[in-house]
Formats: sequence, structure tokens, C-alpha cells
Amino acid sequence: MSDFSHLNEKGNPKMVNVSDKKVTKRTAIAKASMFLGAEIISHFNNEELTTKKGPVFQTAIIAGIQGVKKTSELIPMCHPLLINSADIGIQIIDAENIEVLCEVTIEGKTGVEMEALTGANIACLTIYDMCKSINQNMVITAVKLLEKTGGKSDIKNV
Repeated sequence: MSDFSHLNEKGNPKMVNVSDKKVTKRTAIAKASMFLGAEIISHFNNEELTTKKGPVFQTAIIAGIQGVKKTSELIPMCHPLLINSADIGIQIIDAENIEVLCEVTIEGKTGVEMEALTGANIACLTIYDMCKSINQNMVITAVKLLEKTGGKSDIKNV
């Protein structure tokens, strides 16, 4: 009836059955770009800013990893996964912008794209929360899947 794997024959939502899929190593890398503005970035020292809430990038990395692990609780049709690794990197790109990369790896029957995208988003939202006392003009400008390996197909969107 539908090209959507999350709908049953009556058009109702369902969780995809992955029981017949093979366990393979699967990775996904997502990128989030964020405009912080010159005012906020000017407060950074050695690529870190410490606010009253603590170190911004270190806290955002921890929050992003936590987001990776909780993706199935946030997105209804995502399977709970045993995450092998989650790595988040944050770097200042120029005087106004940063980039967050989130790489997730599992050995499982379904991919980790949503986990990588969630981790990058949660890291950005944490940065927003920790910097909003300085300036609230921040914008998460783009979030995208850069790469996915394992499963039926590999994707590279660089």
C-alpha cells in the first residue's frame, strides 16, 4: 500500500521488523552547523567557553552522547540499540560559526543514522542553552547525514 516501511497494510504506524536482517557493523556520521555569532565566539579561550553552567563544548559533547543513547525514546519508530561507540567533535569554523560532528557505531540489524543526527542536534541545543545568557541570536543552520555504512547500502553526502 505504501512505500513507507513504518506503515502497515492498513496505513497505520508500525515498527519495522528487523528480525530477518543480518547483524553487521554499521556507522553513521552527522553534521550540524550552528551560527553562534561573533559576540559569543569572542568569549572562547582555547576553543572552550566556561559559563556559570560549566564548560560549554565538553557539556555539549556529553549531552550529545546522551542523546545518541536515548534516540529510541525520542523518535517513536527507532529501535533501541546497543551503541558500540559515539564520538562527538565540535570546532569553531570562523568568527561566527561552529560545526558539530557525531559518529556512531554499532553491530546490529538496523542503522544508526537517527542516533547520529540526534546526537549532533542535542549537542547544538546544549550549546544554545549554555550560551543564551550571552546572546539569543544563535541558529542551528543545518543538520545532515554525511555518511552511513553497513546494511543494504552505503551513503556518502559530503
